[in-house]
Amino acid sequence: MGKIYKSITELVGHTPLVELTNYEAKHELKATLLGKLEYFNPSGSVKDRAALSMIEEAERTGKLKPGQTIVDNTSGNTGIALAAFGHAKGHEFVTFLEPGVSKEREDIFKAYGVDQYWFTDISPRVKEACETGALNITVLEEDVQAYADKNGYYYIDQCSNEFNTEAHYQTTGPEIWEDTDGKVDIVVLLAGTGGTISGLSKYFKEKDENIQIIGVQPDVYSRLDANNKTGNTIDGVFPIEIGGNVIIPLVNKFNSKIDEIIDVSAEDAYSAAKELVRSDGIFLGQSASAALFAATKVAERPENAGKNIVIIMADDGTKYLSTNLYK
Repeated sequence: MGKIYKSITELVGHTPLVELTNYEAKHELKATLLGKLEYFNPSGSVKDRAALSMIEEAERTGKLKPGQTIVDNTSGNTGIALAAFGHAKGHEFVTFLEPGVSKEREDIFKAYGVDQYWFTDISPRVKEACETGALNITVLEEDVQAYADKNGYYYIDQCSNEFNTEAHYQTTGPEIWEDTDGKVDIVVLLAGTGGTISGLSKYFKEKDENIQIIGVQPDVYSRLDANNKTGNTIDGVFPIEIGGNVIIPLVNKFNSKIDEIIDVSAEDAYSAAKELVRSDGIFLGQSASAALFAATKVAERPENAGKNIVIIMADDGTKYLSTNLYK
């Protein structure tokens, strides 16, 4: 009360945890659904935590010099956060954007004055990998690093940066624990770089190994690289595993314990989003909607009656109005 902040960097975190009371009643759920509304962060998503953590660690260790330009590959939200906090701290930002993301993301980058390129612009081998559906994160990281070295930029590398994970271990997890008085039974979320799920897995498994971490991923028809003709995709996230193998580097790096992985279709995610915005007035983005749908199915299981199910709601619906999400 009565506080004037000096920078948006002071506004990250402490996002509200809200029970979805009307939605629960409509579905006659006996479990409690608690939405962690990460769009209350200053640039509008859960990625604000990781972006600020990575920038401040790089500045603290001297890897990121005063006024140096930051570069990263992104599906949108981390890049937007890097642009926002980069500008707040005197850094420009250059982005390599995943093909197929929503138009709103491109427009937001333009508003920030960001130099924006596509993955296919990085190098011939990355372009070929994108076109054939054989993109490897290691190849992507190597070629963005080469681009950064050539131009004197700092490659923040969210896909492998441990301070992506650390942000959620230090802030998101403790906030949830405090707000629930330690009464957390299940946490449901999707993964992009894996920073959120690896950080929360580490935090909650240290608190109580019985707390379930449930990862959600788009089904094979709903991924950005699926080339489906419906236009129904779940933006900004990746499969956690393919063929039984976990493919996200940070999940592997931290040996994250994920108790279950649920596939969700874009159509089911979209339906859940439309329902919640009408029942509780909560306006979700695509990945948050997929997490909601999965959490609903988990809440319907008889063994979960009376349990608290926390849903990480990564962003709101404003970046998806050009997509089929609310059409």
